[in-house]
Amino acid sequence: MALPNDGTQWPPPQWAPFYREMRVDDAWYSGDRARLARIYGHHPEARERRKLWGRRSTEYRMRKREQRLHVPLASDIARTSADMLFADMPAVRVEDTTTQARLEQLLDEGMVQETLLGAAEQAAALSGVFLRVIVDRDLAARPLLTVMQPDAAIPEFRFGMLRAVNFWQELDGSTEHTVWRHIERHEPGRVVHALYEGTTDNIGRRVPLGEHPDTADLAEQVTLDGDGETAIATGVDQLTAAYVPNMLPNRLHRSSPVGRSDYAAVHDLFDALDETWTSWMRDIRLARARLIVPDGYLRSEGPGNGASFDDDREVWHGLKMPPNEGNGITLSQFEIRVAEHQSTAESIVRQAVQTAGYDAASFGLDGGGQPVTATEVDDRRARGLVTRKKKAGYWRRPIADMLHVMLLMDAALFTPGLAVEDRPRVEFGDGVAESEQQTATTLDLLNRAGAVSTATKVKILHPEWKDEDVQREVTAILAETGAGAPDPGDPASTYPI
Repeated sequence: MALPNDGTQWPPPQWAPFYREMRVDDAWYSGDRARLARIYGHHPEARERRKLWGRRSTEYRMRKREQRLHVPLASDIARTSADMLFADMPAVRVEDTTTQARLEQLLDEGMVQETLLGAAEQAAALSGVFLRVIVDRDLAARPLLTVMQPDAAIPEFRFGMLRAVNFWQELDGSTEHTVWRHIERHEPGRVVHALYEGTTDNIGRRVPLGEHPDTADLAEQVTLDGDGETAIATGVDQLTAAYVPNMLPNRLHRSSPVGRSDYAAVHDLFDALDETWTSWMRDIRLARARLIVPDGYLRSEGPGNGASFDDDREVWHGLKMPPNEGNGITLSQFEIRVAEHQSTAESIVRQAVQTAGYDAASFGLDGGGQPVTATEVDDRRARGLVTRKKKAGYWRRPIADMLHVMLLMDAALFTPGLAVEDRPRVEFGDGVAESEQQTATTLDLLNRAGAVSTATKVKILHPEWKDEDVQREVTAILAETGAGAPDPGDPASTYPI
């Protein structure tokens, strides 16, 4: 779709199922108990209302302290996904050294790694995320890489590739009867801005950008292009937005290019985990020691105020009670089912993270504090590493596209003469961080087998070094060991005098 026509339903009906699923995923990702209760308590299906967060308990109705507990496993899964991808920034390279230097400056000053970490976490939770390149001269003299949420976007795909997208947001000043929406449409070569005044479920009518203070500054930046739209030219032919699916295919919408959340088919396990922890804490509350005392032990607090028992009192007046009944005080304390709850919770967590595509070791469930070998670590984390490689494949192309757009826009608007001849190459590491001892063992075995050169050993030990740094280190090593001395049997060798 292009910009929405006046009076159309909003959000568009074809995107309502996606938005509905994202709202559920967002509730689990947020970890907000009130949001979970609101999502499930008003769910149209009775099956969902029977879950822990769908019940309207007596405590909830009486506005007493909420006894239901939430374990933030969903947010832990999203954070783990982001850490596996972008805890170490992928290597980004172009051929031209001047362009490479400018690219590294854009990555550093634009905090691109931090941006990608946040984007990857949100993508894992909400099925995907959008990357967007913008220019704000008042903020920075360079293009900026930003993140846009999938539940505030209407993308247009062709053969699974993004060709345009409408980003929208509700502006300040909206009420139950009037909702202001700003729509930012990205197309190749331009960004169109539009302001609508409507209702909660209707886009309403399009109005000039100057009618709302949040878009008034855009009214001074946009120009009427050939199509009569209020647009800003980007100066490049490429689309200034890209979509990153978390994982494909989407099992509920198989023909759609929209990604799949890590929480797909895991919601019931999240709810079961919260049920288990709530039951565990209920056992603890019920197992608190309580004293049952005769009425004669109670001290009257006056008419209408009931009576109380002081368990710290040392001296008591005489009580009329049979001598064979002791002091008449009974201790009541129930057993806490620790082992049963712990075993159940660990089993649920293990199954949930496995269904999400990760391994239990990433969540501290394996090992038991015992030392393990590197091979055992790799075996335990094999599932998570496979998931990481798959996700890296989905991220590599959109990142390269947006960094290419950043370089092109930088050359057109900020750095004249910057040569942007090739698209940046994005390379993710293997995701396995070896210890120094493991690296040394590997190099020693390769050296004994005669299967590695000194230069290669230096590169393995220092992968972040440039070629000239590696060469200097190789020269120093050969000089110290004498391995670089001329061969006396070689007639062509020359020796210093």
